Amino acid sequence: MSPDTQNTPEILMELLLHLGRLAQSDTTPAMVLSPAQWTVLRYLENANPTSRTPSAFAKFHGTTRGTASQTIRGLIKHGYLTQSRAARDGRSKQLDLTEKAKTMRRNDPFEAVTRAANDLPSAARRQLAETLQRMLAHVAREKNGQAFGNCTNCAHMECVGHRPESDDSYHCAISQSLLDVADLTRLCVNFQQTKAAFSPPAAT
Repeated sequence: MSPDTQNTPEILMELLLHLGRLAQSDTTPAMVLSPAQWTVLRYLENANPTSRTPSAFAKFHGTTRGTASQTIRGLIKHGYLTQSRAARDGRSKQLDLTEKAKTMRRNDPFEAVTRAANDLPSAARRQLAETLQRMLAHVAREKNGQAFGNCTNCAHMECVGHRPESDDSYHCAISQSLLDVADLTRLCVNFQQTKAAFSPPAAT
């Protein structure tokens, strides 16, 4: 098989799908959680506070609010999530992982994919991230879905200060609020991609 035939769109699609299937083929006790429940825990751990709501997760997962709420209720019932009134929008409910969920996350079958990605050279990881982001944006447009990303290449993020490590240096034009440095690389439901990417300050 020539290199060109290995890189056809159909082959790439099958490789991506097989990667997901292989990661979810785990039969350990951790699989007491369903793939949908794992997706909730994974999403909430990587989302910023504004995006840790049932409706934001439903958009991310490409499902209905009712289906998402049913999955979330099960996780709350079994002690994996807490639900409280959102600080920035009192009409919304903010979801957070409990210590039980954080412990369970160590057994996430998709951590095998994380380790595989971590084994790639940094340049390859960066190129893969950019490629997947472009593909996700394309599919979201075609399916009239929601594209997610983070502040590092979002059109709504504004630098308003001169100290990269300071929480008063970044502002979101959508939420009209200052952004925590720790949240700059987290998933956001208000994401709108821009080509003017920047490197966030190193975590301390």
